[in-house]
Amino acid sequence: MKLVFATHNTNKFTEVKALVPQHFQLLSLTDIQCFDEIEETGATLEENARIKADYVTKHYGLPCFADDTGLLVDALKGAPGVYTARYAGLQKSADDNMEKLLRDLGNNENRNAHFKTVIALNLDKERYLFQGVVEGSITSRQMGEGGFGYDPIFKPLGFDRTFAELPLATKNEISHRGRAMTKLLQYLTSLKL
Repeated sequence: MKLVFATHNTNKFTEVKALVPQHFQLLSLTDIQCFDEIEETGATLEENARIKADYVTKHYGLPCFADDTGLLVDALKGAPGVYTARYAGLQKSADDNMEKLLRDLGNNENRNAHFKTVIALNLDKERYLFQGVVEGSITSRQMGEGGFGYDPIFKPLGFDRTFAELPLATKNEISHRGRAMTKLLQYLTSLKL
C-alpha cells in the first residue's frame, strides 16, 4: 500500500521509514513530486499536522500522514511550542534555534521540557490523530553529532545522554515521534491492509 509521509525533511523521513513495515511503500513529498512549501498556519500542533495531511490528500488523492512536533520548555511557558522549527526565524536553522533557546533559558535552574509529536492520518476519507510525548531536560550546551533539530540539547528523562548522543534505534524507541508512530502503526496493522 502506498502511504505518503508529508515531509521534505530527509532526516525525519529516514527515522520514520526505519519504523514502517516493509509492506507499506512509504513516500515522501519529493517522491510524489510535491515541492510546495505547505504553510503551517495552525495555532496548535494538531492543526498544523492536519493542514499538511489535508493538503496532500486534496491535491494528490493519496493516503497520507503528517506530523508536527513542538518542544515545550517549562521555564519559557511552553515556548518554542508551535514555533519550534522557526524559533529563531524563518530560515529554520537548527543551530540558530538551539542558540536562541539556550540564550533565552540562560542560567535558569528549571531545565524541564518535553517534546510532543502529533500525527494526522488521512485514510479512506477518515481522519485520525496520534500523539507521543517524551519528558526530559535542556542541557547547558550542545552534545553529540547525531539526530537533528534540538537533539544535541535535549536529554530524555532517565538517560544521561542527549538524543544526538543516542543510537538511532534507541532514540526511535523512546522519542515522541517514535511513540506517536507506534500508535499509528498499531492502528494501520489492525486494519489488516
